[in-house]
Amino acid sequence: MKIFQPTLRLYFIVSCFSCAQQNTPPIQTPSKQHYSLELVAADPGILWGMAFISETEILATEKGGILYYFNQGIKQKIKGVPEVYVRGQGGLLDVALDPEYNKNHVIYLTLASSQGEDSGGNTALYRATLVENKRLEKVALLYKATPNSRKGQHWGSRIVFDRLGHLYFGIGDRGNREVNPQDLSRDGGKIYRLNLDGSIPEDNPFTHKSGAKSAIFSYGHRNPQGMATHPQTGEIWVNEHGPRGGDEINRIAAGKNYGWPIITYGINYSGTPISMKTEQEGMEQPFYYWVPSIAPSGFAILNSNKYPDWQGDFFVGSLKFEYLERLIIKNNRVVGREKIAPGVGRVRNVQQSPEGYLYLSVEGQGIYKIVPDS
Repeated sequence: MKIFQPTLRLYFIVSCFSCAQQNTPPIQTPSKQHYSLELVAADPGILWGMAFISETEILATEKGGILYYFNQGIKQKIKGVPEVYVRGQGGLLDVALDPEYNKNHVIYLTLASSQGEDSGGNTALYRATLVENKRLEKVALLYKATPNSRKGQHWGSRIVFDRLGHLYFGIGDRGNREVNPQDLSRDGGKIYRLNLDGSIPEDNPFTHKSGAKSAIFSYGHRNPQGMATHPQTGEIWVNEHGPRGGDEINRIAAGKNYGWPIITYGINYSGTPISMKTEQEGMEQPFYYWVPSIAPSGFAILNSNKYPDWQGDFFVGSLKFEYLERLIIKNNRVVGREKIAPGVGRVRNVQQSPEGYLYLSVEGQGIYKIVPDS
C-alpha cells in the first residue's frame, strides 16, 4: 500500500484534465455572516425529507418511519404511513407534494420497503392523499425496486417534478455496484421517470428496449440523495455520493449513462482504486465533482430575492463536514464555494420555501430557517 499510493495520487492529478470541472475553487468561510439560523421545528431524529404546504406548514419524514406535520410549534404524527423497512441508510426517505396539491392534497413518499419475495428490502415510491394534515388515505404503491437485499446502503432517494407532468425519483446501487448501475434490466443506480399516476411515459428512453425496465430515465448512478428541478431551465439535476472522493453533481438527460462504476473520480474507502478511468466514450462527465468527498445530501437551486447575492446558486448539504455548501454559479460553471452555517451539524436536506427562504434539516436537531439580515 505504501508503495502504491504515490502512483495513485499521480494518476488523479493527470486525470483531472478531462472535461469535468474539478474542485479547484477553495471553499471559503466568510468572517461575517449576513444571516442567522432560526429553529422552526425541533426533532431529535433524522428528518430526511421536507415539503412545504405553506410557509409555516411543513411535512417532514423521520427516517425511522414517522411522517410529521409541523406548524408554528405544532408537531403531530400523520397516521397511515406505509410500513417502513429500517435498515442501515434505509427508512422513510423523501416526501413531495403533487404539483396540484392545493386541489387534490396528494403527496408522494419514497421509503425502504420489504415487500416482495426475497428477504431484505429495496426502495419504493408511494402516492397518497393527506386528509386534515392528520392521516393518509388512498395509499397506493407506484413503484417497488427489485430484488430485495439485506444490504443497508445506497437506497437514494429524492422526488421532483418536471414541467410536463412527470415525476422523477432516484434509487442508489444498493451496494451492488458491479451489477446494478449498468444493467438496464435491474433496478438500482438509476433515475426513474413516471407519470403522476405511476404509469410509464411512452417516450421514456428505454420503453421499447428489450429486457430494460421502462421506468428508467438515466443510469450509471451511485447514490443520489439530492435532486432539484432547475427554476429557469426546467432541467433535472442531482447530486450523489461518491466513494472516497468523487461526489458528483449531474445534469440529468434522457437515456444517458453517468458512468458508475466504470468511470469515477473516487477510490475505495481502503485507498485502492475502483477504476483506472475517469472518462469513457458514451458516458457523461459530471457537471462538478468533489475531492475529497463532502457526503452531499439535499439540493436546492435558489430562485429567490430573499438573498440577492445568492440568486441562481446551488446549495448542497454536507453530512461529513456539517455545513451547507453554496456553489457560486457563473456562466454555467462553479466559480466559488462558501460554507453556510459552518458547524451546524449533519445537514440532511435543504429546500426553498414558497416565500423564497432556505430551510435546512439537521440530524438530531430539526429544521432551521436561514434568516437574512434586514
